[in-house]
Amino acid sequence: MASIMTGALISMLVLLQTNAAFHSPASGPVKGYAMPIGGGLVGPEILNRFAKLAGGLDAPIVVIPTAGDPDVYSDAVLERHPLRKHGFTRLTLLHTRDKKVADTEAFAAVLKTAKGVWFDGGRQWRLVDSYLQTRTHRELEALLDRGGVIAGTSAGATIQGSYLVRGAREGNTIMMAKGYEQGMGFLNFVAIDQHLIKRKRENDMLPVVALKPELLGLGLDEGTAVVVHGNTFEVVGVSKVAIYDANFGPGPDGKGYYFLSAGDCFDIAKRKQIACGRN
Repeated sequence: MASIMTGALISMLVLLQTNAAFHSPASGPVKGYAMPIGGGLVGPEILNRFAKLAGGLDAPIVVIPTAGDPDVYSDAVLERHPLRKHGFTRLTLLHTRDKKVADTEAFAAVLKTAKGVWFDGGRQWRLVDSYLQTRTHRELEALLDRGGVIAGTSAGATIQGSYLVRGAREGNTIMMAKGYEQGMGFLNFVAIDQHLIKRKRENDMLPVVALKPELLGLGLDEGTAVVVHGNTFEVVGVSKVAIYDANFGPGPDGKGYYFLSAGDCFDIAKRKQIACGRN
C-alpha cells in the first residue's frame, strides 16, 4: 500500500510540475509595444509601424547602439542611421559601457520624454553589462508603461525577452550562458532568437525550451518583426517567425517548431495563433 501511495504521489508531483510549465503565461507590455526584429535589412513596413506607434516621424526617439563593437559613439552615427534615412527627425544617442553611469538619473533622463527607443544590433552581453537592472532599465520599462514603443534588431531583439539566448561573451553560437541568461523582460516567459533562417538557426532554440518548458521561444528571421502588445503579437516583414513550445510538441510537419508569416497574429499567453485585431 505504501509503495502504491508513493507512486501516486510521485505521479501527482510530475503532473503538477508539468502543469506549472504548461500554465506559465507569456506576456508583453500592457500599455506600450515591444518590436523585436530579426536583423538584416529592416524594411519600410517595419519602420512605418514603428513610426506610427511612436507618434510619427517627428516623435522623440532614443537610439541605443551599445550592443555594437565601438566603445565610443558620436552623434555622427545618427546621421547615417536607418531611422534618419527613413525620415525620423528627432533622434538622440544614448550609450555607455559603465553600468554605474547607466544607473544615474542624469544619464537616463532623456528616456523620460522619449516616445520610442531603438536598440541596434551587435552582441547581447554588452547590453547586459551596461544596462540590466539599472535606472536606465527602469526608465525603459516606464516608457512602455506610458504607452511608448521599444524596437530592437538582432541583439536588440533578443535582449527584450526575459530569458536571454546567445548571451555568452565567448561567442554567439552558445545558446545558454551562465551569468548571461537574463534579458530585460519586456516579454515575460519568452526567449527570442534572430537571423533565424538566414543563418540556419531553426533548431537552436529546441534544447532551450526542452530544458525550460515554461518559456515560449520565438525565432525571427531577417527583415521580420513581431509587434507585441499585451498578450498578442502580429508578424510584420518579409520572412517568417518560428514558434517553439515544448508543452505542445512538434508542429504539423513533425518539426519542433512551426512558422508564422506577415499578417499572422498570435496569443503568447494561450500559445496559439489567433485572428488579428490591429496592433
